[in-house]
Amino acid sequence: MKSCKYPISYALTSFNNIAVAQSEPSAGFSPKVPAKIHRLPSTIWKKMEGKVENPLDKAIGMTRDFFFREQLPDGYWWAELESNVTITAEYIMLFHFLGLVDKTKERKMANYLLRQQTEAGYWTVWHNGPGDLSTTIEAYFALKLAGYPAEHAALAKARDFILSSGGILKSRVFTKIFLALFGEFSWLGVPSMPIELMLLPDWAYLNMYEFSSWARATIIPLSVVMSNRPVRKLPPHARVQELFVRPPRPIDYSFTKEDGIFSLKNFFIGLDHLLKVYESSPIRPFKKHATDLAEKWILEHEEKTGDWGGIQPAMLNAILALHCLGYDNQHPAVAKGLEALANFCIEDDETLMLQSCVSPVWDTALIIVAMQEAGVPEEHPSLIKAAQWLLDREVRIKGDWKIKSPDLEPGGWAFEFLNDWYPDVDDSGFVMLAIKDIKVKNSKAKEDAIRRGIAWCLGMQSENGGWAAFDKDNNKHFLNKIPFADLEALIDPPTSDLTGRMLELMGNFGYPIDHPRAVAALEFIRKEQEPEGPWFGRWGVNYFYGTWSVLSGLQAIGDDMNKPYIRKAVEWIKSHQNLDGGWGEVCESYLDRSLMGCGPSTASQTSWALMALMASGDTGCTAVERGIHYLLDTQNPDGTWDEDAFTGTGFPKYFMIKYHVYRNCFPLTALGRYRRLMALKADS
Repeated sequence: MKSCKYPISYALTSFNNIAVAQSEPSAGFSPKVPAKIHRLPSTIWKKMEGKVENPLDKAIGMTRDFFFREQLPDGYWWAELESNVTITAEYIMLFHFLGLVDKTKERKMANYLLRQQTEAGYWTVWHNGPGDLSTTIEAYFALKLAGYPAEHAALAKARDFILSSGGILKSRVFTKIFLALFGEFSWLGVPSMPIELMLLPDWAYLNMYEFSSWARATIIPLSVVMSNRPVRKLPPHARVQELFVRPPRPIDYSFTKEDGIFSLKNFFIGLDHLLKVYESSPIRPFKKHATDLAEKWILEHEEKTGDWGGIQPAMLNAILALHCLGYDNQHPAVAKGLEALANFCIEDDETLMLQSCVSPVWDTALIIVAMQEAGVPEEHPSLIKAAQWLLDREVRIKGDWKIKSPDLEPGGWAFEFLNDWYPDVDDSGFVMLAIKDIKVKNSKAKEDAIRRGIAWCLGMQSENGGWAAFDKDNNKHFLNKIPFADLEALIDPPTSDLTGRMLELMGNFGYPIDHPRAVAALEFIRKEQEPEGPWFGRWGVNYFYGTWSVLSGLQAIGDDMNKPYIRKAVEWIKSHQNLDGGWGEVCESYLDRSLMGCGPSTASQTSWALMALMASGDTGCTAVERGIHYLLDTQNPDGTWDEDAFTGTGFPKYFMIKYHVYRNCFPLTALGRYRRLMALKADS
């Protein structure tokens, strides 16, 4: 058994109160998936409708009814997307920089920051995570801006952690940029991102479109800010010079022996030092033209709702850039941007927090799938209304993806309410799986949207056979070695979880396993499998998420689920089941491979493991029975589950997310799918 810091058990327990098969399936067992994969056969649904026959039916009914209650009037679902406190801390900084401080809102934001502080005095990137230096510095600085003195107990504890961890000089790039805006850190100490990069043509080996969509939408406005190097001087009581372990030098990052003296990282550090000399020169003949191009790009990419890229970093930095370009706070572009940020806020009587992003399209698609697996008929008004809401969000303009796919017809869906510049294949795929069988009024419009969406998704396949989220062939890994890239997130390379999703999409819409795109994807999947058997999860924590997505895709496209490489993944999942019957994995698995599949059980990760096993054909095995039992035992009376863990991923290691919808929609999907597959097996 694998060594792990969390309890794992091979122990088998009986599963009571649910009519299921009590033995392991035969080696050749592989349930045939019907065309309408999210719905119980009508005969079975009619038998169960209005009746509570056992704990499984009762559990499904409670969560189904919970989602009926939670559906919003326009037909969609939308739950909180929680990240870390830097998002709200930077909101406080923005208001101070723009001179727009609202003391009431600032007090509420400060309350939120203080409530998120740990007993040890630091702030974390995920629940129960280790103290994070940059996050703690930003929270500390925001609290000082809000009027809290350095002697305050919360700040004193935070300061002890900050200084013991190396102080400001050891913080990340974005933290240093926010400090530089207020003169608390030298702009010379911030790694360069020269605005002249805007002048490089799209066909150049290195240009703005070789950065990931989220990096591009953040870097372009940030390059305007860094080119201007603005400073808003602070009163003495708000300064944070006490967070330096030693006085900073003009350029306080130097060559490292981390990867060897002659490493790519050191090459870029040397190049950055040369760029500093260029940026300090009074003669920069191309700066004005590059700035004009950046300004044009920023204005063109603002959505009519005021959003940029649908994420806080892009939105906040675009507002800062426009301010540096002379736009006042009342200018429509700035005012709309501020309104868009305000729409990301969650506020009550005592606290106010800013979300990094909002996820109504993703949440709605996930819940539609879950409700269909729960037996809600495809002609149900609730599902029809939700499906129509999604259809109305189809992206119909050419976004940044057109640079590498100029002939591709627009289609697909984004994550947020509106983000036409950046649809993504994951949302698009899940939306189409969700609405496939829903009986909307205009079936022709739905079919056309799905046709466009599938064509767009398939057209976004990278040359190596895999799919990324927003971009095609966005895989220049050396960019993550430049000094600016300390989040290791400047590119959007293809990943196993998204490639699995595309195989699932293809399989459910009739594409054969020998289709050229499927063949290339299968080869990519085989290459990406970890030696232990699972697949890495780029967008969810971690190997359970990746393995669920891959096995779902392999089963849908028609691969033989008894192949050795697939059975290896299945056995890995079974071997990491916890004593309580559930599965869990900590965020630290991104940092330490010995923690793969290790962690306290959670509802969402248990559901991913269960769905992976069911996709493999092991629906009736004891591991699945124990996992189903875990979900039933931990369900609340209102049909929900509790889950403190962050099981969503923004940037592995550095930015983790807690989707508040996950703890409820995935268990409903898993329970419903289990009931459906067992009913089909019993009928066969």
